[in-house]
Amino acid sequence: MEISAIGLDLSKHVFQLHACDTRGRPVLRRKLRRNDVLDAFSELPPCLVGMEACATAHHWAREIERLGHTVRIIPPQYVRPYVKTNKNDAADAEAICEAVQRPTMRFVPVKSIEQQAILALHRTRDLLVRQRTMLINALRGHCAEFGVIGNQGRQGVQALKDRIVGEEARIPDVARAALRMVVGQIDAVSDQIKQIEIKLRHWHRSNPQSQRLATIPGIGLIVATALSATIGSAEQFKSGRQLAAWLGLVPRQYSTGGKPRLGGISKRGDGYLRRLLIHGARSVLVRHYTGKAPSPWIAGLTSRRSTNIATVAIANKNARIAWAVLTRSEEYQRRAAA
Repeated sequence: MEISAIGLDLSKHVFQLHACDTRGRPVLRRKLRRNDVLDAFSELPPCLVGMEACATAHHWAREIERLGHTVRIIPPQYVRPYVKTNKNDAADAEAICEAVQRPTMRFVPVKSIEQQAILALHRTRDLLVRQRTMLINALRGHCAEFGVIGNQGRQGVQALKDRIVGEEARIPDVARAALRMVVGQIDAVSDQIKQIEIKLRHWHRSNPQSQRLATIPGIGLIVATALSATIGSAEQFKSGRQLAAWLGLVPRQYSTGGKPRLGGISKRGDGYLRRLLIHGARSVLVRHYTGKAPSPWIAGLTSRRSTNIATVAIANKNARIAWAVLTRSEEYQRRAAA
């Protein structure tokens, strides 16, 4: 049996396999249980294997590559046009097998275990930050019911916590006991966030790519480690604009009939990285406004556009600079003012 390409539709327990020969004719259709996947691929000759970029895709790609196969991970939106019939596992596997053989298809690089470990730290930190925000909002809301109001910011939260831990006369004892539990949860989550940031800092100091990214204004420890763990060497992108487009920081196009029409940013790709880059761009904008790091380019940009548009433009520029830093393996060098 001659097999040229295989499409594998991933799942939690039941996987669908579709194989075709060099002429594109199907030669094997098979359902596999999770424990039988590697055994089935070990019996097949080395060939091209395609799968969608979804949960566990990088794990299965690493395992199947160890068996001698060439694995390509495809974004789901690029597989959808090849589904010929109603959606089911067999149709999805056939569409993946068809898409992986296209010469112009774009693929997702297979991440290493180290990259996924760092990204797990980032996702856990992001979850804990959101939980801490929820706890702080709940604390402020409950205290406001008793007329106890705290100022905005970290100092305001700390002052509110001190009043709850102390003997605030306006808060009943029953409510104070409940609010002290919330305060304890806030402190515990904050300690966990600090522990994760310590681990990220240790990895950052041992990773040259992350250290080079941190030299870019607006990219610190969190953004540098997230970029380095997500895109690696950035060789899969032909240009900095392609990286910015992958992050959704370029205008969405509605062009037809030779008439270019550009809308807002597309917001495609990794939303977590896009959010981090935009937050970093806001810090650059704040430093410009306060005079700590004035920039003629930002001054001209803010004179023509609003603050939000300028923030996205700075994030787009930082993404392009990050691509250049990663591909050239050089630190960022600030251009001297004319």
